[in-house]
Amino acid sequence: MSFSTSRPSTARIPGATLVLTGLLLGGGTAAQAQISTPQPSPKSTLMQRVGLTDVTVTYYRPSLRSRLGFGEAGGKGVVTYGQRWRTGANSSTTIKFADDMMVEGQKVAAGEYGLYTIPGKNEWTVVLNKNTKAGANVDAFKDDENVASFKVKPMMLKDKVETFTIDLTDLTPATANVAMMWDQTAVKFKLMAEVEPKVMAQIDEKVLKNASPSSGDLAAAAVYYLDNNKDLKQALTWMQQANAKDPKFWNVLTEAKIRMKMKDYKGAVAAAEQSKKLAMDAKNMDYVKMNDELIAEAKKAK
Repeated sequence: MSFSTSRPSTARIPGATLVLTGLLLGGGTAAQAQISTPQPSPKSTLMQRVGLTDVTVTYYRPSLRSRLGFGEAGGKGVVTYGQRWRTGANSSTTIKFADDMMVEGQKVAAGEYGLYTIPGKNEWTVVLNKNTKAGANVDAFKDDENVASFKVKPMMLKDKVETFTIDLTDLTPATANVAMMWDQTAVKFKLMAEVEPKVMAQIDEKVLKNASPSSGDLAAAAVYYLDNNKDLKQALTWMQQANAKDPKFWNVLTEAKIRMKMKDYKGAVAAAEQSKKLAMDAKNMDYVKMNDELIAEAKKAK
């Protein structure tokens, strides 16, 4: 009888096969895993309500890191004057409107758009385009897909902005500015939301055509009329109805403000005194102070 002295292959040893398979699988898994590290240009999402419309800006924020932000061709600027820019880093910067919006006087339908710019030393071109995926290939989109295009003047900043920043500033009840700032350069463009038709439609539905409007809707309608210089007599009627149902110190103070604007100083003092008492009961000293100021102003105006 003869015996073989050669070692059997590992393929014939179940245990070895399991070990080898485990190593291969383990190695494969490790190779596929990704290490998370901070991005040089981190992603930022900004959401702001303008009027009654939500505006969302999504962009990546490059930093100067001892570089020049903007400059002439062949120079040291990260962004070259006269060349189209994705207005950030990594991907196309996008701006999204929940409702139709006026952008620098141009009507833009609700939706999400790529925000592209052509910076210049004395003038910037700003473009909103349907293409939100162009990224660094900023010439990939078609001009006929522009939904707005306009020019704005850059402003010189006193202090350097290290990291590219987009913000919504100068807010009013219906407008805001989109401000873009980097290095010592800033540009702005204006957004205007459609507020009046929406608010008036709500007032029509919830107050004018409602047999039993709530005190909250009556007060809101009155405040809107006061703030927007509409029919003060109607505003006073609504606020009186609201206060008759459920007097709140802030609403009674609004009644005093309406009377002041109507030059009914005696009525303004009476309303402010009622509001002050309610505010004192609620231990709200801010409103106590505001009522004292209005009372003093009304007595002086008599």
